[in-house]
Amino acid sequence: MGATAATVGTAVGFGSGARAASPQDRRPGGGAGAEASADLVFDPDAYAESTLTIEDTGGVAHEVVYRFHKVASYVAAPVDATYQSLNVSVPVRIDGTAVDATGAPILLANAIGGYMPSSVANNTGIVATGMGGATSRQALALAAGYVVVEPGARGRTLVDASGVHYGTAPAAIVDLKAAVRYLKFNRGRVPGDVRRIVSSGVSAGGALSALLGASGDSPLYDPYLKAIGAADTSDAIFAAGAWCPIIDLEHADMAYEWCWGANPLSGGAQVDPTVSGELKAAYAGHLASLGLRAKGFGALTARNLDAYLLRTHLEPSATRYLAALPDADRVAYLAANPFITWTGGTSGGASGGASGGGSGSGSGGRAAFSWDGFLTHVGARKKNAPSFDGFTLGTPENNLFGTGTTKARHFTLYSLRHESGGSARLDADIPAKLDLMNPMHHLVENLNRDRAKHWWIRLGTKDTDTSLSVAGNLSARLTSLGDDVDTAYYWDAGHGADQDPGAFVEWIGEVTGYRHQGRSQG
Repeated sequence: MGATAATVGTAVGFGSGARAASPQDRRPGGGAGAEASADLVFDPDAYAESTLTIEDTGGVAHEVVYRFHKVASYVAAPVDATYQSLNVSVPVRIDGTAVDATGAPILLANAIGGYMPSSVANNTGIVATGMGGATSRQALALAAGYVVVEPGARGRTLVDASGVHYGTAPAAIVDLKAAVRYLKFNRGRVPGDVRRIVSSGVSAGGALSALLGASGDSPLYDPYLKAIGAADTSDAIFAAGAWCPIIDLEHADMAYEWCWGANPLSGGAQVDPTVSGELKAAYAGHLASLGLRAKGFGALTARNLDAYLLRTHLEPSATRYLAALPDADRVAYLAANPFITWTGGTSGGASGGASGGGSGSGSGGRAAFSWDGFLTHVGARKKNAPSFDGFTLGTPENNLFGTGTTKARHFTLYSLRHESGGSARLDADIPAKLDLMNPMHHLVENLNRDRAKHWWIRLGTKDTDTSLSVAGNLSARLTSLGDDVDTAYYWDAGHGADQDPGAFVEWIGEVTGYRHQGRSQG
């Protein structure tokens, strides 16, 4: 993909450097507040115009002319504008045809990984290449006629000159909410339909995308948003796309051992069986507290969760994969993986991707296998036990819940008491911060009626960065609430996989009801 830029307007620039974070910035109730709204006005005439060749998922190249707007900060009192800034890309011509994006949906595509800081301050155009060198989903969205917003956000490793960590929880979600508020505050000035904002993200970014969708307009975040001078308006979004979302962190160690506890580490060693067993046993109580239900299974418990995942997600994933293979390839795969029983669909020929339905060869077939067989097929687990709240405070999540000059803290009683004794208590602020970082809080304990109602959830079946039950629980809860949920697991794919980006872009058009003349996505 190539890009040729021609400047049409003067792009909004960034200051020479971000100001240092101060206690006032980080304290709920501080900051500039609504009186600084004049600082948040979007200038529609400040942009650079570029031409970009974008190859869609069908291999067809599209010439897209777009306007690239840089916003120095989406809040009036930024802690660090290097991260609290965003870029807006607006298509004006696609394959020579003029595009009016006034009513187009807006894709809010975060690039957050590992809860690390994410900055777009030095970008001079849309991020057109995604993981593995493929066309990014935001470039595909631009070629489909959508407005694309790429926000930066603070992250857990940011430390100011006095040694204070100013990007730990809940900074990242607060920043994404502030970015949404900026867009809604500028309705009629920012191109696109601010009532149709669709978020996307992968891993920690996927968790934050899900959290953004689940927690729209929750008052729990108001003090933090006020502190940074966020616009005084709604932060609810229309839809959320989440790839391998690592959520429910306070129960993630339990979920991981429930799922992968029997699997060895990459070197062949087993994790501490006592730790793994205790965490796995504790997961049963957590599942009961969620009150999850699924059609055909009733209440989801530690006893039937494996069957639910198999029948609802894993066997359909394997079926799609195998049905799409040519006969010879499918026969070879089944021979190499005898744990799978394949019935029907043995005639004809087929081709297609792992996530597609395929036709012909195997199109009427079905894959079936046991949970134990599947676990053996996956093989090595990526993380030790505990996987998230590490005993030695060495995980990214330990850092995520750091505060002040303290880099990392325990956020579960299990790990804290393992290290500090049975009478130890979590720091007083931890429970509230866990609620602020967990979409399930807004879907179960404190059900949010202003959540997004459309969901796209994806996960690889060999993703041992997290438990396969995490995305399954999220999907089950949203489905039982009556939301529109499109969930699929990619067979044999690992962490961060995205095998149907074109379908996601098409899905945005479907759920928002948007089409533009001459739209071609491939």
